[in-house]
Amino acid sequence: MADTDILLRGKSISRRWGGLLALNDVSIDVARGTVHAVIGTNGAGKSTLVNILSGEIPPSAGSVELLGQDVTHWTQPRRARAGLGRSYQRNTIYPSFTVLENCRLAAQAAAQKPWAFWQDARRCAVSSAAAMASAERAGLADVLEREAGLLSHGQKRQLEIAMCLATAPQVLLLDEPLAGMGAEETERMLALLESLKATHAILLIEHDMDAVFRVADCITVMVNGGVIATGSPDFVRNSAEVRVAYLGEH
Repeated sequence: MADTDILLRGKSISRRWGGLLALNDVSIDVARGTVHAVIGTNGAGKSTLVNILSGEIPPSAGSVELLGQDVTHWTQPRRARAGLGRSYQRNTIYPSFTVLENCRLAAQAAAQKPWAFWQDARRCAVSSAAAMASAERAGLADVLEREAGLLSHGQKRQLEIAMCLATAPQVLLLDEPLAGMGAEETERMLALLESLKATHAILLIEHDMDAVFRVADCITVMVNGGVIATGSPDFVRNSAEVRVAYLGEH
């Protein structure tokens, strides 16, 4: 893999909370055209890693590169404007607004125009076009005018990704997008991820192992704040260390 393909890179990241070492020398590369899944039991350090990569918390040691730039000391909004989008474990939508309005708000946040405060934001052609395109890309073209709070659980997760896409990211950090989904909703989400990876680098945190092994091109396995394996799904599936530490086999 050429370095130019790697859009997000974490180098030797560690994070301490007082006397607790939450992350210990973790490195990860996420390339365009791939889904890189991070798996591990609760407390393995997955969320801490994503929070550091997204800029929500700083590392105690190590560095983060986004699109070839060192962004270790950049704020989360600055990283978002530079091309990083993130979804969360819990829904972060505006339930009383329509699908299209949610996407338009995300697009406007990414391209703010404080000098044009007198203009009706709904008349902004650029943000409206970005909102429409992102909603359609996420499979929500048929529910653009529906209130977000009335969507099904799976559609709400799709909307979160649509809101990310409205900011024109090149890197997507997706935290458990399949949580709570039924079989049909899971299939729609996996198809969406597959369609997005050609133009994005995707880091996926997920507990649904069947889905992970279907969609991931690369898997990093974390235990107790450290990485015990990184490689293809077949490599991880056949790793004795992973089976012992994560799958509970002997």
